[in-house]
Amino acid sequence: MLLLGAGKFGKVLLTSGTMLLSVFTYSFIFGWRYAAGFVLLIFVHEMGHFIAARQRGLDVGAPTFIPFVGAWIEMKSLPHDAETEAYVGLAGPFVGTLGAFACYFLARAQDSDLLMALAYAGFMLNLFNMLPLSPLDGGRITGVISPKIWWIGAPLLVALFLWRPSPMLILIALIAAPQLWASLRGDSGRPAGYYDIPLATRVNYGCWYLGLLGILALLTFELHGVLKPA
Repeated sequence: MLLLGAGKFGKVLLTSGTMLLSVFTYSFIFGWRYAAGFVLLIFVHEMGHFIAARQRGLDVGAPTFIPFVGAWIEMKSLPHDAETEAYVGLAGPFVGTLGAFACYFLARAQDSDLLMALAYAGFMLNLFNMLPLSPLDGGRITGVISPKIWWIGAPLLVALFLWRPSPMLILIALIAAPQLWASLRGDSGRPAGYYDIPLATRVNYGCWYLGLLGILALLTFELHGVLKPA
């Protein structure tokens, strides 16, 4: 019991410690209030993944943060099938969007530019993660429909890099490249039957994906117009 308690304390310490490090780092650029809110929004997003994974019986670690990279949860056990992977993938941007909405409504109620800026950051963060390219959440969601959809995300990633060059985008491209090649060859490296998902389930996730993508795109565009004059 003592070892188990120490292990849980270590996980909490890792998450809280890396969160504080991220807040400290971002505060030099954005100020500590915005930095704290931004890191909290990332935490809400990652907890969506964490809770969904636990619901499906997957062994996952607590969120770990790296400044200017983001955060992730360690998947200690792989999803059973593409539907489970899509469920866990969708939970992050879904819960993250709810967090951004909370900032938005509070910003409207309190007439707060800071909260409105955080709402915009939250919507933008989750919109980016909806890019249909593995290992992003959008790739995990659209994978249940067909991994070949990832080839739509590839040129979008290139266009995004040309518009806003970033080492993070290069890292995503390096991780995505082997999976893109595998999807082209039809060899995903997953267990047999991993992508044998009923059509109704594929359609359901497709509707969730397009609906959430549309909401995020619309709100990101709207808030960009609101914040630009300010």
